[in-house]
Amino acid sequence: MSTRPRSPKRDTASPKANAAPSAFPSAYAQLHRQFGWKVPARFNIAAECCQRWARAPGSAQRVAIRSYHEDGSSRTHSYAQLQSAANRLSNALRAQGVQRGDRVAIVMPQCFETAVAYIAVLQMGAVAMPLSMLFGPEALAFRLQDSEAVLAICTDAALASLQAVQSQCSQLRSICSAEAPGQSARFAPVSTRADEPAVLIYTSGTTGNPKGALIAHRSLMGNLTGFVCSQNWFGFDPQGPAPAAGALPQGSQAVFWSPADWAWTGGLMDALLPTLYFGREIVAYSGRFSPEVALQLMARCAVTHTFLFPTALKAMMKAAPGAPGRTVRRAYGLRLQAIMSAGEAVGDAVFAYCQKQLGVTVNEMFGQTEINYIVGNCARIWPPKPGSMGMGYPGHRVAVIDEAGQECPVGEPGDVALHRLDVHGQPNPIFFLGYWKNPAATQAKFTGDWCRTGDLAVRDAQGYLWYQGRSDDVFKSAGYRIGPGEIENCLVKHPAVANAAVVPKPDPDRGALVKAYVVIAPEYLAVHGKRGQRTKALEASLERALHAHVRGLLAPYEYPKEVEFVDALPMTTTGKVQRRVLRLQEAARAATT
Repeated sequence: MSTRPRSPKRDTASPKANAAPSAFPSAYAQLHRQFGWKVPARFNIAAECCQRWARAPGSAQRVAIRSYHEDGSSRTHSYAQLQSAANRLSNALRAQGVQRGDRVAIVMPQCFETAVAYIAVLQMGAVAMPLSMLFGPEALAFRLQDSEAVLAICTDAALASLQAVQSQCSQLRSICSAEAPGQSARFAPVSTRADEPAVLIYTSGTTGNPKGALIAHRSLMGNLTGFVCSQNWFGFDPQGPAPAAGALPQGSQAVFWSPADWAWTGGLMDALLPTLYFGREIVAYSGRFSPEVALQLMARCAVTHTFLFPTALKAMMKAAPGAPGRTVRRAYGLRLQAIMSAGEAVGDAVFAYCQKQLGVTVNEMFGQTEINYIVGNCARIWPPKPGSMGMGYPGHRVAVIDEAGQECPVGEPGDVALHRLDVHGQPNPIFFLGYWKNPAATQAKFTGDWCRTGDLAVRDAQGYLWYQGRSDDVFKSAGYRIGPGEIENCLVKHPAVANAAVVPKPDPDRGALVKAYVVIAPEYLAVHGKRGQRTKALEASLERALHAHVRGLLAPYEYPKEVEFVDALPMTTTGKVQRRVLRLQEAARAATT
């Protein structure tokens, strides 16, 4: 999943208004100067996130996963139990022929067994490929076939969907569960290089099919500074030993939870794996999100650190506004120490709500699957500015660059980019290895040693970045990254559709709604129209049919919430749809309502 805040509303302070004659805050500048990457040649995510804790007497029985259920009950699983279950599954996978480097799909919700699957696959040296439980048959089939996945691990809920597309996936030999009864609980893990592939996550694109971003084991280390900073040091002492060294702070009672799906970057790399890396407890809940359940869960599980999308925070603000003399924090007995948020701008109202009612200053952050957790805030070290993306996290040399790859002056918009080397000239471990079987797309991502995000921003005099918009057409809806290409491809497969364009429609709650502009096929109109013309009744019927068509093939969050039928789409002279024209049209309409 990509995490990208939207542009701050104009009622927030502008970059110029926030500019100061000084450069970076002194504590921030010192942190950057002192920090340096120390990546070992051999590094395995599973070994660092589970095995070392399970082997140590002082941590083996520590809670790793707390499974929280809809009835409010919970069950704990220790690091020793997690490792034992993972070992059994690794042996089962090896018996089915899974080898080092093979892609293994994981189609599972937030639960203990999902953590088992990741540890089992990664400690084998195989490549874990997260797939959302929400994916329809077309989305599943493409990813499984393109990745050449040899095996899929799933729950009973996803079994039928996988079996339905297995015949379309030439390499997919087997589908199994994460449970492996009868297998040995002893397994000799593979010693992987730090730069070996660990995870393959498919990201949505503006045109054509999604691209698979190949993530190395070392990338987890690149995530850690952003995780620690966005979580207000996660129980560590900012003046003490560097938390990236892996030492657990004495007396730390950090408990993490996020509704972010572990099948996305935000749930896997920003929640599950870094929490386990530091030997702490993470709560798993696969039920439907609601503000009331979220507050109850955080109270009952004593959650101290969380990652919540702005959409979730807005819902909480409306459902639990607080009462005079009794804050939400006090009413629920919350123990929150940090909230990280991403996907769109938090905004002044939610920012103030978190401070007043939840007792925490929210830290906004920014990143992508390819280069995750690179920009953000840390209320404990440098003060967040509502609406700002923040500044580069320690170890990351972030800049706003122009088309030629030169850094832009203060206040001038450009592309947010990350340099391959840190401020000390050392390689940054966070970089992805490249797009799966797509070297041309990988090369296009870079200008020299700068990796472009495709997100435009301006930098103020203090170094804070302010989001300006996308340089392509990917957008966020309720925290989900939406690529119009896959949805348009799906729409066009319907016999009634001649052409389609998908754009965001501004929405105060979700940030944007998925809207489709559709040109009806002449053949369809000739049969179903009134003298070959559209009618309101025909459009209403067809809109419902297209909703069902997309929801049946892709994920529920991808179907167009609104369809507008037009005679033609705006096109360039070379035959490309001008989505920008439609986006501006939607923005103009929203401004007048």
